[in-house]
Amino acid sequence: MSVFAPAACARLIVKVGSSLLVAADGTVRRAWLSSLVADIATRVRAGQEIAVVSSGAIALGARRLKLPKGGRASLEDAQAAAATGQIALSQIWAELLEAEGLTAAQMLVTLDDLEDRRRYLNASATLGRLLSLGVVPVINENDSVATEEIRFGDNDRLAARIAQAAGAHGVILLSDVAGLYDANPNTNTGATLIDRVERIDAAIEAMADGGSASGMGSGGMVSKIAAARIATAAGAHLAIVSGHVEHPLAAYDASGCGTVFVAERTAPARKAWLAGGLTAKGEIVIDAGAATALSSGKSLLAAGATRVAGTFVRGDLVAIIGPDGRTLARGLSEYDAAEAAALTGKRSDAQAEILGYAPRSALVHRNHMALV
Repeated sequence: MSVFAPAACARLIVKVGSSLLVAADGTVRRAWLSSLVADIATRVRAGQEIAVVSSGAIALGARRLKLPKGGRASLEDAQAAAATGQIALSQIWAELLEAEGLTAAQMLVTLDDLEDRRRYLNASATLGRLLSLGVVPVINENDSVATEEIRFGDNDRLAARIAQAAGAHGVILLSDVAGLYDANPNTNTGATLIDRVERIDAAIEAMADGGSASGMGSGGMVSKIAAARIATAAGAHLAIVSGHVEHPLAAYDASGCGTVFVAERTAPARKAWLAGGLTAKGEIVIDAGAATALSSGKSLLAAGATRVAGTFVRGDLVAIIGPDGRTLARGLSEYDAAEAAALTGKRSDAQAEILGYAPRSALVHRNHMALV
C-alpha cells in the first residue's frame, strides 16, 4: 500500500504548481484542474482529509491586468497581480469542489504567520477544524502583502509548513518534473530518477537544480528538497510527482512514479516547529566538538561556540552553524546577542565574571532546540 493512500495517510497536503494550473496564455487549465478535483473527491470519500496549497494567483492576475513578465517585473506588480488573481483562483477552486459535493475554504498566510509561535498555533487550530468538518482548505501565500524579506517565495516550503501545522501524514508536490534525478534530465538524457530518499544529505542536495522548469513558478528542486526537510522532520512523507497528466493523483497511485522522501520519527510538535523555521534572528557558529555534542542530544554550551552573528534577544530563534558552514540546528537563545558574543569560547567558570551575574547553563538549551 502507498504511504499516501487514504488507509495509510489520514491527512494529506497536495501542492499544485503554477505551470500546471495556468496555461502559457494566462488562462486556467480547467479540464486538468477538474480531473485533479475529481481525484481529491475520490480520496475524501475514502476518508482522507485533504488541504490544497495552490499557486497561480500571480499568473492569473497578471493576465487580467496585462502586466509584463507574468506579473513578476517588480514586487509591486506581483502584489497587484496576486490581489487580483486570488479572487479568480478561489472562485474556480470553490466551483469545481462544489461540483464534487465538497466545500472549499480559503486561507492566505504569510511567512510571519507560521514563524510566530502564537499565530502558527492559531493557523493550526483553524486548519484542524476545517479538515475535521470535511472542508477542503485552499491555501496560498498572501503575496498581496508579503515582501521579499518576509515571504516563503515558493509554495513547496509553504506546503511543508502547512503539513506540519495541520499534523498531516503526507505531502504530494504536483510539479512540472517527475521527481528528483541524479542529473538534470533536461540536459542529460542519461539522468536517472531517484524513487526513494531515506536521508537528505550533501549528495542529495547536490542533485538539485534551482530553476523552475516552466519559468512560470518560483520553486525549483532546491525548494522541493528544502520542503522535504521540513515535512520529513515533522513526520510526514513527501513525494515529488509529475502533474502533466490528467487525474495526476490517480496516475501516481497506479504508477508509483516519483520521488518519495521518507519521514523521520515524529518529533514533538514544538521541536518540529523549531526545525521547520525558515527565518532566524541570528547565528551561532560552533566547533566540531560542540557539533558532536549536539548530535548526541546535548545543549549548546558557550565553550563550543566560535562566533555569533546577527541581532537577537533572549528567546529569539537562532540558527546553529557547524564548522563546515551547514545549519545543524535551530533553537531559542538563552542570551542576547552581545552577551552570547562575550561568552563565545569561554568555559563556565569564567562566565560569571564576564556577565556580572551567574550564567545560565547553556547558550541554547536542548529542550529549546531541534536538529535539522
